[in-house]
Amino acid sequence: MDLKTLFRDVAYTGELPKGEASLVTQDSRRACPGAVFVCAKGLTSDGHDYARAALEAGAICVVTEHPLGLAGEVCVENGRKAYAQMCQNYFGRPAGRLRLIAVTGTNGKTTVTTLIKQIIEQAGHKAGLIGTIHTEIDTMDVPAKFTTPEPWDLNALFSRMVRAGCTFAVMEASSQALDQLRLWGLRFEVGVFMNLTQDHLDYHKTFENYFAAKKSLFRQVDNMVVNLDDAYGRRLLEEVSGPQRVTYSAQNDAADYTARGIRLSASGVQFELVGRGFIQRIRFPMPGGYSVENALAAAAAAVALGIPAKTAAEALTSSRGVRGRCEVLYHGAFTILCDYAHTGDAIEKVLSGIAPFAEGRLVVLYGCAGERDAQKRPLMSAAVAKYADFAVLTSDNPRREDPYAILRDAEPVLAESGKPYLVEVERRTAVLKALEMLQPGDVLALCGKGHEDYQAIDGVTLYLDEHRIVHDWLAQKGLA
Repeated sequence: MDLKTLFRDVAYTGELPKGEASLVTQDSRRACPGAVFVCAKGLTSDGHDYARAALEAGAICVVTEHPLGLAGEVCVENGRKAYAQMCQNYFGRPAGRLRLIAVTGTNGKTTVTTLIKQIIEQAGHKAGLIGTIHTEIDTMDVPAKFTTPEPWDLNALFSRMVRAGCTFAVMEASSQALDQLRLWGLRFEVGVFMNLTQDHLDYHKTFENYFAAKKSLFRQVDNMVVNLDDAYGRRLLEEVSGPQRVTYSAQNDAADYTARGIRLSASGVQFELVGRGFIQRIRFPMPGGYSVENALAAAAAAVALGIPAKTAAEALTSSRGVRGRCEVLYHGAFTILCDYAHTGDAIEKVLSGIAPFAEGRLVVLYGCAGERDAQKRPLMSAAVAKYADFAVLTSDNPRREDPYAILRDAEPVLAESGKPYLVEVERRTAVLKALEMLQPGDVLALCGKGHEDYQAIDGVTLYLDEHRIVHDWLAQKGLA
């Protein structure tokens, strides 16, 4: 692509070199002949330190935020904004040919984006999905590296969606991605705010920074769909003006969309979706009160897109559920569930929805991530101790942190609770121990890994799929 086209709508100073761009990157290791290298300052490194090396590797242009005196250099005010815009230009601005929907919040993004895509498909449209578990281009699965991809990968995916005939793209908007301006320049027809609880403070440092990152999405939306039951959702409504406002609530009749006649069971939830001039019955196959909120969010977003409420209700009732999100792995003499819950609030929501339907004991297995916000660890243990009849404390992804140190952070709350528990650092062994203790009527909740089929330990990624562990154990017991 010629550089003038690549720099369309990007304000810069300096003179563009002659030549064609074959790649736009912020990673100097990818610099090669034909590459345009964009400098920006990160948390631990500054791209400006690598600009000369990028040129030596063959880059035809470097984009900087302040002059470095290098050949082939142009300056911009903000490297991240320029990078996002240039990536859109390189792929022919594919987002402009898609109706974009973004979902943000601490918990529930994966479930709600999946449900919105299912509703869109029920309405007869092709859609793409970008999220934590994977990317879907219509019916094709693509592995996901990040919840919200970098601009180059994001626009490449949008381009593939357009070529596949998709007219909608639904995506999770993570706080890190918003803070890093990965979505800069995109316009979303609908933005959904679900909730905000403690998470990612290792990155954002303060809760106010975390909220500010989430809030920034709503400068880029035409319609904002907001959870009125969440305190930060109400704050968002007070602080953001401009978009059309739509609210949903499982508790407050003042919302635009509410749930009435809520009936909870181990197999899911039933309720009446009440909106502007309609009532639709919904039978949703994911248990827990928070599942009502997730279904409401998806339905409200769909109606904001112009999809009939009846179509949304039918899609939710026929939903296939979501892998690793309160997923039932086995239901017989006992029940085994798998969920991605990895914060105190997420565990609270999952277990509060399960506990009332456990005929026997509620056994909860969980671990705390390494090199992440350590303040979450006692909060996770407190949520487990509140609901579990027996707890199994193990590892999640310790990464390069000492797994025994992580356990020491999490264990005191369990010990003080008086609830019976065991500690097993090796997660596969811990899962097997939890399975072996199951008795008739028990419910085992495997928390933390969800859809993940790996464990990150000391810089190495190891295969560990709890779906497979449970399947093999059930087969060994003659229960598969």
